[in-house]
Amino acid sequence: MSGPGNRARERGIVIGHFPAGPLNGITDVAGVRVGHVTLIEGDRTRTGVTAILPHGGNLFAEKVPAGLAVFNGFGKLTGATQIRELGELETPILLTNTLATGRAIEALIAHTLAQPDNARVVSLNAVVGECNDSRLNDIRAARPSVAEMRAAIGAATPGPVREGAVGAGTGTVAFGLKGGIGTASRLVNGHMLGVLVQSNFGGSLRIGGRPYGELRHDADGSIVIILATDAPLCARNLERLARRCFGGLARIGAAFSNGSGDYALAFSTRRNPPETLSNAEMSPLFEAAIEATEEAILNSLLMAKDMDGFDASTNKHSHIKALRLP
Repeated sequence: MSGPGNRARERGIVIGHFPAGPLNGITDVAGVRVGHVTLIEGDRTRTGVTAILPHGGNLFAEKVPAGLAVFNGFGKLTGATQIRELGELETPILLTNTLATGRAIEALIAHTLAQPDNARVVSLNAVVGECNDSRLNDIRAARPSVAEMRAAIGAATPGPVREGAVGAGTGTVAFGLKGGIGTASRLVNGHMLGVLVQSNFGGSLRIGGRPYGELRHDADGSIVIILATDAPLCARNLERLARRCFGGLARIGAAFSNGSGDYALAFSTRRNPPETLSNAEMSPLFEAAIEATEEAILNSLLMAKDMDGFDASTNKHSHIKALRLP
């Protein structure tokens, strides 16, 4: 569902001033892996799941520091309270549709309990983010299944990340256009920072700071933003870094309505560093998080294609167009 040559930079749209990484994606952060399962079946199923792994090992045994920020909490991000309490991530992150959240938790539990050296694990904090894809998908159907969720974890690899109408972005809609998965990265003072988004929100679209026509649509909706970095950061500064992602969301024109779910989760791949960056060293990373988030959202729109589906609220056929630039 995505085509080559459609990303923002390949169209001459450069967001911000920090350089992008080689892939301009979250997997520019060494060790990070991403996997998708995309479900496009018949005329009613347009959904999927995306898995993000901070590293390829046993995450429960080798936890990574993490911080969570919520701008408007009309949504669900499971595991939020323990992340805020302990500042750690101990399972992969799964993104999926709203009514599949429970199955995603089951998949993460099964995956973690099956890991070597986890025979004595009796409690874990499964982390799942969701967006409602019912504009194009029969969300009441039990898809993705637990097995499909686990397949996304198993499919997670380093390297280029597929964008647009794939994985958890298969059925999402943003600004009344086809949304999806998007990613971008920045190199900042020797540290890599990458962002991946699941875009499904509304407002008034702006591209490079300029309004895109008269387009305003769908004030309600959600976005899940995942930020990875190799910078040695404590959980408190990861939460501060996650909060800056909403600057990129604002710059692209989000409405931040009563019915929006705006979540940002940041983690560092540096486990137990002897020293962490000071507060005074955070400002360039803050700015890079804003830039990468804005570009990742734009990539999610540009890499999507027109899609026909099933609107679960009206029980009718639905057609969503993708963003087209001159």
